[in-house]
Amino acid sequence: MADSSKTEQATPRHRQQARNRGQVTRSRELSGALSMAAVAAVVFLMGREAIPHWTHFFRTTLELASSESIEPGGPLLFWTSVEVMRWVIPIVVAGGAVSVFAGLAQGGFVFAPEALSFKPERLNPADRLGQMFSPAALSTILKSLLPFTAIAWIGVASIRTHWADIMGSSYVDSRRFASLISSILLQIFWKSGLVLLIWAGVDYLLLWWKSEGDLKMSRQDLKDEMKQTEGNPASKARIRKIQRQSRRRQMLKAAETATVVVTNPTHYAVALRYEQNMAAPIVVAKGLDNLAAKIKEVAWKLDIPVMENRPLAQALYKSVEVGDPIPSALYHAVAEILVLIYKAQTEVRNREARRRGTVVQRTIVRQQ
Repeated sequence: MADSSKTEQATPRHRQQARNRGQVTRSRELSGALSMAAVAAVVFLMGREAIPHWTHFFRTTLELASSESIEPGGPLLFWTSVEVMRWVIPIVVAGGAVSVFAGLAQGGFVFAPEALSFKPERLNPADRLGQMFSPAALSTILKSLLPFTAIAWIGVASIRTHWADIMGSSYVDSRRFASLISSILLQIFWKSGLVLLIWAGVDYLLLWWKSEGDLKMSRQDLKDEMKQTEGNPASKARIRKIQRQSRRRQMLKAAETATVVVTNPTHYAVALRYEQNMAAPIVVAKGLDNLAAKIKEVAWKLDIPVMENRPLAQALYKSVEVGDPIPSALYHAVAEILVLIYKAQTEVRNREARRRGTVVQRTIVRQQ
């Protein structure tokens, strides 16, 4: 009975593990039916010239046997073996090749060392008897009886259809009798082969459906597999948190080297650094909400200019990564801000210089 908790489809890893154990959907009936169809096709193609060929061969053999003695190493046995191999080998090769191809098409080549490992319980006669008389074995036997019943019904129906011809065959010559029997057998064979092919296809679909049901996983199985492959989610979340904190500290440290901080003013903050030897300003830090507030605190603490420009702040935050230069489309807007900052800094330095000069003059006057 299937486990009701297993409602999720199997993951690729779970399927690969089942494949390593040898759990591959394969129908022996399908391989057998296809190989029988291949053998029948080869026999049909070769049978067109079989009667005249073998008639000539046996006539020649009888003539040779009447004139020469039959010896173990003589030509009679040699040519007989050659003719037998000529007709047997194509049939065997066709059946074997189609059977191998059908097996590979169903599940590919599977090497399962785990399935070949020695298990003492396999040698327990009680377990073997239990398997022989289990419901699964009974269902297999009943399943095999279905195509057998259909084939038996086809044979009975064919004989019943030709019953009048069979009863009157005692009054015809041998050729007409052989033709009648061959037509009846051919009809039974191709209908039986069609039944076996259809049943083999149905059997494969049933096995595939059962295999998919056995491979299904529960939600707990999915969680356990995720822990094995990707690690514990709690540990991963803790690692991601530590990484975010580390990047945040590095970004705030880099913000100390900024030339200007462009703000939204509430949600966005982008720290830019520019020196004379740089081709373009570089984004050294950027943040949103709480991190933006931290960047502005660093700027205020170190007297780094903070400029409010909502469109520019949003454009820089969304289009430029930390450590990259700004795009050429934003050169003009950033240059205007830098010019204002440099002018303001120049005025401040001039005022400071004038103030220091005034102080020095007053000091000299007092000394005089």
